[in-house]
Amino acid sequence: MNANVVIIGGGISGVAIAYNLAKKGMKDIVVFDDNYMTGGATGRCGAGVRQQWSSKGNCIMAKMSIDFFERAQEELEYHRDVEFKQEGYLIVATTDEEDEQFSKNVALQNEVGIPSKKLTLEEALQIVPHLNKKIVKSATFCPTDGHLNPFLMTDAYYTAAKKLGVQFFYRERVNEIVVKDGVIQKVITDHHEVLTSKVVNAAGGYSYEVGQMAGVDIPVYSENHEILVTEPIEKIQGPMVISFSKNIYCQQVPHGSFIMGRSNPNVEHNHDISSSHEFLDEMAKTAVELLPPLGQLRVIRQWGGSYNVSPDRQPILGDTDQLEGYYLACGFSGHGFMFAPMTGLLLSEIILNQPPTIDMSELHISRFKNSTHNTYEKSVV
Repeated sequence: MNANVVIIGGGISGVAIAYNLAKKGMKDIVVFDDNYMTGGATGRCGAGVRQQWSSKGNCIMAKMSIDFFERAQEELEYHRDVEFKQEGYLIVATTDEEDEQFSKNVALQNEVGIPSKKLTLEEALQIVPHLNKKIVKSATFCPTDGHLNPFLMTDAYYTAAKKLGVQFFYRERVNEIVVKDGVIQKVITDHHEVLTSKVVNAAGGYSYEVGQMAGVDIPVYSENHEILVTEPIEKIQGPMVISFSKNIYCQQVPHGSFIMGRSNPNVEHNHDISSSHEFLDEMAKTAVELLPPLGQLRVIRQWGGSYNVSPDRQPILGDTDQLEGYYLACGFSGHGFMFAPMTGLLLSEIILNQPPTIDMSELHISRFKNSTHNTYEKSVV
């Protein structure tokens, strides 16, 4: 088999890249994934999409991705509703430092056209009345943020890409990337040998290992982030509620259940995606503290999913001078789902030597040369 490009990873990023390449006219695109569709990080994510960030680059990436999500069903000619619920993100400040920083964040977001606003406690309570007003000082709110079904959105990209001729091979493991004299020769899987000179690493939690296959050193690691879901109840909450200081995100999804998660600063760097009673205990305490009525809900199930984390918790996108024809879409640090439309567009532009829609220099792997990155976007989702 011959391919103009092989994409390793068939989650939301991989299928978005494949679709954008095919839409631009590239033929012979092959995607491999050793799991089923959405069997990796995509199908285990919190499914929130937001534009409220503290860096301009993330704000632009997120806004343009939201713009796509709003028209995705029509553009991809998908036969189902992708269930994009735009009822906003309410990000609460519980400290004076957060309150001050959030004012700066909103000013930056408004500068690039994001309709976020700073709210008083009283205004926040009008949106989510069951907030614990004893611990919340203020909040920010963006009405066009929201929740999107990751299974349907991925399938929409997949279906559109297949119509354009992309070949997908799920449950097929890539075992080797053959490189000779600094040139990619072929990709060897369980069932195929594919002659190609271009490979895209969109392998999520296994991005480091897929880099090592080609001799490309990528400064990423994977860690487990846990989520739980409750029984469905009548609607009481529209937006996603986030508290960075309390380490929680919580959303009532369209069918009525609450989905919530938190990060674990002590989590080990590995491929574990199990879920623990310690998480359940801490999650319950935090949820009840911030949103007291949730204490009445019963938990149905909980799970873990892999974050692929870069040193500055920003995506690594583009080519690399370590190997010609090798492209990266990794290190999303929990934000791969919400950035997928721009990931697909930007990678297709780089691969086809087209001018990128936005400046990607701050996302290139070269930023990690001879430097230490300790700053990152605060995030629990």
